[in-house]
Amino acid sequence: QVLLVESGGGSVEPGGSLRLSCVVSGNVYDCQEYTFWYRKTRDKEHEFVSSIDARGSPQYANSVQGRFTISQDGSRTTVYLQMDRLKIEDTAVYYCQKTCRGQDYRGQGTQVTVSS
Repeated sequence: QVLLVESGGGSVEPGGSLRLSCVVSGNVYDCQEYTFWYRKTRDKEHEFVSSIDARGSPQYANSVQGRFTISQDGSRTTVYLQMDRLKIEDTAVYYCQKTCRGQDYRGQGTQVTVSS
C-alpha cells in the first residue's frame, strides 16, 4: 500500500503564490521513479502539471512553465510544488500520483482557488 497526502492549498489573488506538499509513504520500493502533480478543473478531469524523477529532473506543462517549480527532499518522501504568479485558470484540485507495481496511487487532493 502506498499513501500520498497533499497539503498547502488555499485561496489567493492573481499573482500570488502557494506551495503544495505531497508526502509519500508506505511500500514505495517497487514504485516508478517519477512523482507527478496533476490537477482537476471544471473542464479537465486529469491535467498534467509537473513531474520529477529520482534524480530531481523536472518536467512541466506549457501552461505552468516558468511559474511553477517542482522539487523533492533528500529522502524523496516529500515532493513540493511551488506555484508563483498564479492565474485564475490555475484554480483546480491538485493531487500527486505515483505508479507502483502497475497501479496508480493518488492522494485526496488539495484545493487551489485563484480569484480577485
